[in-house]
Amino acid sequence: MFSFRKLDVYNAARVYVKSVYEIMKSFPKEERFALSDQLRRSAISVPSNIAEGMGRRSKKEQIHFIEIAFGSLMESFCQLELAFDLEYIDKETFEKSELQVEHFSKMLSGLTVSIEKKLSRKTKSITKGS
Repeated sequence: MFSFRKLDVYNAARVYVKSVYEIMKSFPKEERFALSDQLRRSAISVPSNIAEGMGRRSKKEQIHFIEIAFGSLMESFCQLELAFDLEYIDKETFEKSELQVEHFSKMLSGLTVSIEKKLSRKTKSITKGS
């Protein structure tokens, strides 16, 4: 029924959110309403925007929401890097997250390219029909 649930990138985003929540368990309690809250929001924004975008009929809108998801992914990565700088997470945890973000960003880019190709084919068929 909900086609976005079949996407590998959406399911990877859900795994990413879960890993972010696990990482945040090591944060000090005083960060609960500061960096933790911001990191939580940006991580959750990734699968949320994929789902919202894929629920749109317009390919341009789909791409727009995937771009928002990518921006949220980069925001959450920045926050993880800050957590590393502040010594809330160790180097191994940060590097593991960095690899996950790198892989996931490639998946988002691949989805964007796929949608752009469909948009291009649609535009070409409309142009030929005119």
